Order: sequence, then C-alpha cells, then structure tokens
Amino acid sequence: MPIYLDNNATTRTDPAVVASMLPYFTEQFGNASSAHAFGSEVAIGLKAARKSLQALLGAAFDHEIVFTSGGTESDNTAILSSLDVQEGRDEIVTSAVEHPAVLAVVEHLQATRGIKAHIIGVDASGRLDLDAYARALGPRTALATVMWANNETGTLFPVAHLADLAHAAGALFHTDAVQAVGKVPIDLQATPIDMLSLSGHKLHGPKGIGALYLRKGIKFSPLVRGGPQERRRRGGTENVPGIIGLGKAAELALAHLKAAPDEIGDLRNRLEHGVVQQIGHCQVLGDRENRLPNTSNVAFEHLEGEAILHHLNRAGIAASLGSACSSGSMEPSHVLRAMDVPAAALRGAIRFSFSRENTVEEVDRVLQVLPEVITKLRTLSPT
Repeated sequence: MPIYLDNNATTRTDPAVVASMLPYFTEQFGNASSAHAFGSEVAIGLKAARKSLQALLGAAFDHEIVFTSGGTESDNTAILSSLDVQEGRDEIVTSAVEHPAVLAVVEHLQATRGIKAHIIGVDASGRLDLDAYARALGPRTALATVMWANNETGTLFPVAHLADLAHAAGALFHTDAVQAVGKVPIDLQATPIDMLSLSGHKLHGPKGIGALYLRKGIKFSPLVRGGPQERRRRGGTENVPGIIGLGKAAELALAHLKAAPDEIGDLRNRLEHGVVQQIGHCQVLGDRENRLPNTSNVAFEHLEGEAILHHLNRAGIAASLGSACSSGSMEPSHVLRAMDVPAAALRGAIRFSFSRENTVEEVDRVLQVLPEVITKLRTLSPT
C-alpha cells in the first residue's frame, strides 16, 4: 500500500467532509444571498460552518471569520489591507522563512509601491531573532507578519509575544497559521493576534477554500470587491460546498485535538529515532523542542534530495523537499538557507509530514526502505 507522508503539502479530504459537501452541489444548491427558501437554507449551512471554525480558533465572534479561496489569498488580503488602512505607515516586518505567499507579496510591494521591508533572520534551529524583530518595529510599521509554524521544519514561533511587540509600536500583527490550525491548540480570545490565515486542504478539508480571521474592530480594506458577501469584506458568490467542507473539517480537527497531536508526535519521533540510529551523516533540522508534532525535516549529507525522493516514490512512499509551492525550483530551500544549514546537507533535506491517518506500520516500512535508499545513493555518489 502507498504511504503518504507529505501532509504539509496537502491532506486527504476526510470522507465525512466529502459527505457534508455533496448535498450542496445537488439538493441545497441555492445562492445564500437569495431571499427565498433555497437561499436561506444555504445561509444556515454557512452560518454553521462559520461557527465550527470559530470554535476551532477560539474566536470571540463568528463574524470575525472571512471565507477566502485559501491561505494565499488570506495572506495577500491581510498584508495589503494593513497598508491601505494606516496613513503614514509604509513598512512591514516579517521573517526570512515565511511562505512565498507572504514573501512574494512583500517583494512585489517593495518594487511597485516603495514600501520598506525588514526581513528578520533566524538561527540554526529556525528560531526568530527576537532582538532584531523588536528593533525593526517603529512608528512607520504598518504590519508585522510572522508565521505560526514553519511549513518546512515545523518550528513554532512565539506569535503572542510578537503580537504584543507589534502593538507596542502601534502596528497590526498577522500570522500565517496555515500549518498550525488543526495541529496545535489555538485560542484567539487569549492571543492578541489581529489577523490569521488558514487553508482547508491542510486539515483534511477541500482545496480552494480558506479563511482570514479578522479581529473585531480592526480596520480593513477588501482585496476582492463586489457584492455584499462576507459583510462586504470579500465580494463574490460564496464557494458554498467548500465552506461547508471547511466547517466539517474544523469540527473534526477540534474533536481530534486532544489526542491526535501526541499520537502523531509519537510517529514522528519513532521515525526520527530510527533514522538517526540506522543512518549516519544526517541531522534533524528545526527546533527540536518547539515544533509541530507532525513535521520532521531530515538532511542527509552529500546527497541530492530529488534522488532520495525518486527512490522513495518508486517504493510507494511520498515525502517532499519542503514547500510544495516551491517544487521544481533548482535553488535550495530559502528556509534552510536562512538557517545556514551546511552546504553538505543543504540539498539532501527531506520533509516527512504526518497526519492522523498515518500508522506505526507505515513508519516501520519507511525505516526498512530509507536506509537502503541512502546506502545505495551514497555508494553511487562521487562525494
């Protein structure tokens, strides 16, 4: 049986999520903005999905949830809105290890609008330089945007503390929590975050749907303008089946949050222990003490990650080099370069990312196959 360990790229849509969506294609097909019964029953479904997401995030109000097409749109919206609603503030503070959905927008704004960006570095474990972050904040800072959890290493960032520092400078704070939502507990009523991005397909929901959490009272400028949908914060007819599926995925994620992180963490630890014991000249990357329970990034020295993945794929095992959004690039990961991973290991890093669907038997199968793959490739390697 194939083994899927690339859940940070995307997760399998839970069958219960699919089942929840199906009626909204055929039976409950109305437009939620319509005044008749066909529309009102759909509006009720959207309200329920919003409530489910509110519960998962620990948000104070369900209307703080704005449905979008996914994490990338949510990131773009948060960044652009922050600049539009604050006069005299034209600087952004972010980290060197953000997802391209953040870094590409910041780079574009530098080139086209002349905004100043402070890109804060990380240490060898992927932890943010907090002193540099604090120094970068100032009276012209419109937004600080730092991810909750890194998609390649799983390293967690102290977003509550970072938000406090941003607020002290009069700036807004946004976090790309695409990898964190559904994997670690989140309580936005107790965390001073202004905006948060998430994506359905990272938590066993459908692709093409996500949300932006927008704290009540925060000034906001829409990215997508049009009709009155989402309280005029995101125009366009709602992706009703997607929203229903995201709501169901949020409900399931909340139900699994008590036990799943520990169980998934045990699988990750089992894999890492076996790899380190059986394979020499490799290292586990990221903050070993403060990271997502499902993510393991292992660098194999003097090897090319593409070759490792090719042989794993032939054995029915799916893993990745890092961000799926950067696959195909011949350049080493910007995350690992920011961490100053040694040149000998930089191109041999493989990310294994688990979900609640993985098993001990699958881990043990990987531990049978992987040492043989590494031994074979090192035998062939000129280095």
